Amino acid sequence: MSSARAGTAGATRVCPHCKATILESAAVCPSCKHHVRFEAADQRAQEKSSALRVEGLIQHPPDGDPWEYSVVLTIRNDRGEEIARQVVGVGALRGGEQRTFTLDVEMFAPKGGKMPAGSRH
Repeated sequence: MSSARAGTAGATRVCPHCKATILESAAVCPSCKHHVRFEAADQRAQEKSSALRVEGLIQHPPDGDPWEYSVVLTIRNDRGEEIARQVVGVGALRGGEQRTFTLDVEMFAPKGGKMPAGSRH
């Protein structure tokens, strides 16, 4: 969990549904997609921007031995220091199978803040 105080940008809490650590300001859990806080319709129009989206496909040839994979997410600060590292998923591919992996980093303007012009997608 975050060391940020409750009510400040970056403060976190635990989703009551899936137990993922999420932003305190989130109305919907980005992991399980359940609503975690009631908001009026006009509050749901929180500004957000997709700062990074990477998608890739891995396809196993029809013949050959199975391949195993581990999806590891690492976050580093501006000094290159690792601040988080998590195994997101593991699995195996057999002949002819494929997997698509997507990384999406969303940025939010907390409570009335504004995203820079041209940053919304």
